[in-house]
Amino acid sequence: MGAVWLARDEVLHREVAVKRLRHADDLTVERAAREARLAAAANHPHVVAVFDLVEDAEDRWLVMEHVDGRTLAAVAAEDGPLPADRAARLLAQAAEALTAAHAGGIVHRDVKPSNMLVTADDVLKLSDFGIARALDDATITRTGMVTGSPAYLSPEVARGQRATAASDVWSLGASAFHAVTGRPPYDADGNAVATLYQVVHEEPPRLPEHHPLAPLLRHTMATEPGDRWTMAEVHRFLSAVGREPGDTLVAPAVPPAAPASPPSRRRLPVLPVALGALALLLALAWAVGQRGDDTAGEGTAAASETPSATPEESPTPSRTEEPADEATVAGMRDFVTTYLQTATSDRRASWEMLTPAFQRASGGFGQYQQFWRAQDSATLRSFDADPDALEVSYVVRYQRDGGPVDDSVVLGLVLTDDGYLIDSER
Repeated sequence: MGAVWLARDEVLHREVAVKRLRHADDLTVERAAREARLAAAANHPHVVAVFDLVEDAEDRWLVMEHVDGRTLAAVAAEDGPLPADRAARLLAQAAEALTAAHAGGIVHRDVKPSNMLVTADDVLKLSDFGIARALDDATITRTGMVTGSPAYLSPEVARGQRATAASDVWSLGASAFHAVTGRPPYDADGNAVATLYQVVHEEPPRLPEHHPLAPLLRHTMATEPGDRWTMAEVHRFLSAVGREPGDTLVAPAVPPAAPASPPSRRRLPVLPVALGALALLLALAWAVGQRGDDTAGEGTAAASETPSATPEESPTPSRTEEPADEATVAGMRDFVTTYLQTATSDRRASWEMLTPAFQRASGGFGQYQQFWRAQDSATLRSFDADPDALEVSYVVRYQRDGGPVDDSVVLGLVLTDDGYLIDSER
């Protein structure tokens, strides 16, 4: 939307970022005003604050918080692909901000790594609400356009449908893929139309099954919006994967659908459970043939709007399009995978994934820690679950000094408001 300058606020004696609007016509000014309104409405520590919209002769200036840092895209390009725990800690901050925005009826619509600013202390702030939509917004741009950055658009938006909170969930998952691989999830050499074709017609990208963020990709970059987690569920999962030693555990929430009929029982193995600078807005204006590609820290802007829905307008995401028991089994598997990863990296956190009764039955934390200290890694080899009985059985391969060892485990789970806990083992 224009050049961004570093400036000094002479009244409050602070540095600010000011965006000079390149084409200050009525449409551009209204978009800037809306960005100011929506960013102010979000009022969140992980959202770049917008202080004012100033008119000076023929110029318009958007006055914003100055964030001294790099975009997440630049971090991934300059530092290399991020480790899963660091990526999770950064993206959890974006998810927290978006959860608050969605609760306030705001859909961002351009979530991508170059719209996430990261400080030297790994504090992330979400920027560029220029094409965000609120519940009571009127459409102020031309129709017949797709708005957003092609490589991070959800399939429904790429097809020209309106964006919802679930669309932001997809885009955050696409941003997670970029963060841990160092490349966008879709790349067609700058050909925006080709990128949109890939988003609509190809299978979503996935991470290797053993990757800690593999469950996140499955539950955010799901083709059907109703199959995706809510942003609050995304935040809880990322908080669990990215927590530091000593942090309070927030168990990943994977609410199961009500089971339909018991699944066929295949006794497969399970294992002990544990888990672990402002960038400019790029908008694709399809109707007028504008093209753009997302770079490490910049973009071009051309705007159009399609009406967007808020969480109140759209039905609560559900998994009813897939069999209820399959959705529940997937959630139970994700919990077990997370538990195993956590037990070998943060034993105190994995201990908190046991119910108090099972903690006592396990002989206390000292005995529990002694067992897990001997395991270099724990990999799920096979898995089966009984949603009715809240029971999982699996085979786990422990890597120890003496070499790999396979073990069969059966766990009883309980479901709490925050997710699953382990209640028994045999």
